[in-house]
Amino acid sequence: MRHNRPVVLSFSGHDPSGGAGVQADIETLVSHQCHAASIITALTEQNTHNIKKLIPQHPDDIVAQAQTLLDDLAVKVFKIGLIGHYETVIAIHSVLTQYPHIPVVLDPVLAAGGGTDLSNRQLLDAMINLLLPCTTVLTPNSEEARRLTGLTDLNDCGLKLLELGCDTVLITGTHEDTPSVSNQLFHDGRCWETYTWDRLPASYHGSGCTLAASIAALLAHGIEPMQAVQEAQDYTWHSLQAAYLSGKGQHNPNRFFWMEQEQ
Repeated sequence: MRHNRPVVLSFSGHDPSGGAGVQADIETLVSHQCHAASIITALTEQNTHNIKKLIPQHPDDIVAQAQTLLDDLAVKVFKIGLIGHYETVIAIHSVLTQYPHIPVVLDPVLAAGGGTDLSNRQLLDAMINLLLPCTTVLTPNSEEARRLTGLTDLNDCGLKLLELGCDTVLITGTHEDTPSVSNQLFHDGRCWETYTWDRLPASYHGSGCTLAASIAALLAHGIEPMQAVQEAQDYTWHSLQAAYLSGKGQHNPNRFFWMEQEQ
């Protein structure tokens, strides 16, 4: 039997430790029965603790790869993760504007899980001015939402991100000092819904990548954004609940937890 595997094109960084970035996207997309196409935005020197070095790829190469892929593949959704340089934003934006009918899921990776800053003012401004107006679903954590808006209150942040052009915004609350995790969904000029999840005990490498890629995969299957956001949170939470250690730092989400449940 032939299965429908919609194509998701991921613009993301390469994580040599295998926990985040393009590897996380591919594992998540495959788990959702999608075909994962990928373009590396930046190479990194990193492990399960932190990123030590970021090596952005040439923007002309990014555009050329995208054009070659899009001439061949029927891409259903763009998923954007680590960008790393403002010129990369410009390159990705040039691709998005040629395909305005393709939904965009943007995970605005501004810092590594270990704390390394992966952005500057120039990159932030480029993301705000060029990418947010093209974004179907934005998935910042609370710290990223504050940096993108310059505001403190998360409700204000969500409304501001809508004003900046995003259609739907999910602000995740794992970085907040709260007993449980509250994720706030913003759409149509208001806070649409708040989701509450049990806070898990560990620190995780690639959780944001997993969430955004899951949303992208579900959109690629034709699921509406609100339902996709809800289902992606459930998938991500179970991936984190089943996480494992591969090194001495953060835990890796087990994105194939569903396979083990079937055994």
